[in-house]
Amino acid sequence: MTEPIVTVEHFIAEQEREYPKATGAFTDILLGISLAAKVISAAVNRAGLIDILGVSGTENVHGEAVQKLDDYANGVLVSILGRCGSLSGMISEEEEGFIHIPESRDPGPYIIAFDPLDGSSNIDVNISVGTIFSIYRKRSAGPKVQKSDLLQPGSAQLAAGYVIYGSSTMLVFTTGTGVHGFTLDPGIGEFLLSYRNMKIPSPGKNLYSINEAYYERWTPGQQRLVERFRSPPDGGPSFSARYVGSMVADFHRTLLRGGIFMYPGTRQKPEGKLRLLYEVAPMALICEEAGGRASDGRRRVLDIEPDDVHQRVPTFIGSPHLVEMAERVLAED
Repeated sequence: MTEPIVTVEHFIAEQEREYPKATGAFTDILLGISLAAKVISAAVNRAGLIDILGVSGTENVHGEAVQKLDDYANGVLVSILGRCGSLSGMISEEEEGFIHIPESRDPGPYIIAFDPLDGSSNIDVNISVGTIFSIYRKRSAGPKVQKSDLLQPGSAQLAAGYVIYGSSTMLVFTTGTGVHGFTLDPGIGEFLLSYRNMKIPSPGKNLYSINEAYYERWTPGQQRLVERFRSPPDGGPSFSARYVGSMVADFHRTLLRGGIFMYPGTRQKPEGKLRLLYEVAPMALICEEAGGRASDGRRRVLDIEPDDVHQRVPTFIGSPHLVEMAERVLAED
């Protein structure tokens, strides 16, 4: 007997029926993300054939060179989500400030933060890239967005997810009731349920993922941690290193196989590189919902109260026992 075909639209509708008071506003956002992912996926697959490869000649708010495909993906998300009618506004890695919804539309009860195209510098060499998103409820009353609406801890997320554009395009998300994965069938243009209730394997593969080129810049604790992976104590399990350089790709592998993904700070930049609101917190929620653990090396990522929409945090995410080990070693400093 063949498995029933479940589209992401059908799946979201099934989940919505569990909440009799649901208005459909939240569903509209998820379906908007699904549509935007299809549009971006088509562009990624044609990147070598149309003029969206390479840098655009501008820098984003972080001083990083903006890839043409970054601009394109950001524009797609802002355009589609701005018309869904469920948002008060948006936060994007590519925009310095808060993105307001057009005045012609009534503000909705939600706010979304996203990284339009994580790992986009890899697109020229055909390495997997992705989109990361996080949805929060607007806390304040009235139509205007307040600072408290923007700077919420990850534990307040209503949903989080990512899209990975690789050998296939996958949408993975959680609304707090498990992690579910959908694979885009290019023949029919639909995301079909391919992974229900995803769990990080425990103990899983002994894999660690980190950019070891920064070894000399790390703190002594971080150096000790990687040395333990490289040369485990007598009787300890051996580890393999795997690093793509695209957070979505590295985390997706960690979710499916286990292990730990790390992007620590350095002695000069202890805050690290990854942004809390639209990179680390969404992945942390997914990781915890899948039975994993996410830390900044000292504390649970989802407990961190952000003080800036582009705040950076060190990141240790993956199988619980490995993240706990990382915290113990780092605490020895």
